[in-house]
Amino acid sequence: VHKNIILRYSTEGDIVLDQFVGSGTTLIEAKRLNRRCIGSDINENALNICRQRIDESNNIFIKKQDARYLNLLKNNSIDLICTHPPYADIIKYSEDIPEDLSLLKVKDFLEEMKSVASESYRVLKKDKFCAILMGDTRQKGHMIPMSFEVMRIFEEAGFKLKELIIKEQHNCRATGYWKTNSVKYNFLLIAHEYLFVFRK
Repeated sequence: VHKNIILRYSTEGDIVLDQFVGSGTTLIEAKRLNRRCIGSDINENALNICRQRIDESNNIFIKKQDARYLNLLKNNSIDLICTHPPYADIIKYSEDIPEDLSLLKVKDFLEEMKSVASESYRVLKKDKFCAILMGDTRQKGHMIPMSFEVMRIFEEAGFKLKELIIKEQHNCRATGYWKTNSVKYNFLLIAHEYLFVFRK
């Protein structure tokens, strides 16, 4: 996914931002494709993993930064955003980092994504693209279409939706657990994510 997005929506030398950098896949693909890249995350463990996987250089910057407050970045300075936020608290990426959005319940998560969307809009250049991979969740046996809530939040921040790509999930971390429970409690597994490509 990262490679195709970077190839399609940026050119060599462009600056690509991933503000939920995780283990650094966006950085690796951006470097291979001769883009400059900024990877940031609130989680120091994630940043350390990135630094082990990829060397910082003139073209690769790895910084600790909250996706809701991209204070290190100027207005209209980024050519492409390619990122994969947490899906609220489905998988918790830390235990005690107050700014970690993966610790939030859906309602609070969506509220904080408003700041993520407005900061993304602020730092992105006009007519450039912001690609966000999002998934949905369940609560008490009912679907919560969290991804579409995030889509609306980004539209409300000023973005226009260019593409909506449905991505099938093959290697979901909790598949065994969920398969057992899906039979027991009679629900379908969520086997897809949405890749939203927005234009500023």
